[in-house]
Amino acid sequence: MKKVHIVAPALLFALTAAAPAGLSVESLEVLRGYDQRLATIGWRLATANAALCDTQAPATGAVLHAITQYDTATEPAARRAFGFATPVAVETVVAESPAARAGLRANDAVAAIDGQPLAATAKPPSVGDRDAALAAIARGGGTVRFAIVRDGERREVPVAATPGCAATFEVVLGPEMTAQSDGHMVQIGVRFFERYRDEEVAVVAAHELAHVVLRHRARLEAAGVKGGLFGELGRNARLSQRAEEEADRLGVHLLYNAGYDPAAAARFWRTHGGDIDGGFFRSRTHPATKLRVAAIEVEAATLAAAPPRPSIPALVVQRDQPMQ
Repeated sequence: MKKVHIVAPALLFALTAAAPAGLSVESLEVLRGYDQRLATIGWRLATANAALCDTQAPATGAVLHAITQYDTATEPAARRAFGFATPVAVETVVAESPAARAGLRANDAVAAIDGQPLAATAKPPSVGDRDAALAAIARGGGTVRFAIVRDGERREVPVAATPGCAATFEVVLGPEMTAQSDGHMVQIGVRFFERYRDEEVAVVAAHELAHVVLRHRARLEAAGVKGGLFGELGRNARLSQRAEEEADRLGVHLLYNAGYDPAAAARFWRTHGGDIDGGFFRSRTHPATKLRVAAIEVEAATLAAAPPRPSIPALVVQRDQPMQ
């Protein structure tokens, strides 16, 4: 939902937004490592919780990007690092995913998906061509047919996709500690990967995916909740805090279903909440850290007996109800 700024020094997972100018090959390889980490986290969360999502998409485990995502100053380094024999390529592949089992590799050029040719039509830097490739996969069925070019040879690679939540996970570049969701895209700032272990990043990703599962953005808009300065006041703040509290609680179940320790959420907020809660200056659209830890611990206690997976709490059933 709303950006989180820490006060301190898919289904295909497309994880690199339009890149800033002048990145080196070395920097791009570092970013590829961050994308791989989030792809793995997102893969686990989205596929393990497919039953909780009312909108699903084929999940392959391949991370695609397009040469037009990169500024002209970065394009030469991007071609050296990633190949780009065609405008769209495989950036990385989640280990043991359908794409990995089918034999897709990092730097495979993608000429077509399910017979639809992929072209460079966007003006750099833009995610338009990448998003067109994602849309082609989302329209597919149980098997996604990749036409790839590797070592100058074109070949067909059928990938037996698995159902996943229709959400895209993306690493966001920049200096801020940002985590947000718009109802379809889950964005996690690169600083999280510099500071936290994957188990901790998974807590943040699960919280943002919970907003997608519960359709919070659409429900808040339907309720007339305003953003900006007015979002900090009265009914706007109350409903926004309710959405955040629901996402905290459902996030515990999403972690559990994906095989993460559900107690990790409370540990994360207890350890790092002081960085996020700005005291008097904290956003009134988010609960205070002490309150959210308490709510998370209560929810985690419901999983102490290790119920069968997937755990589907009443929050999911109630998502069709208007927020008021």
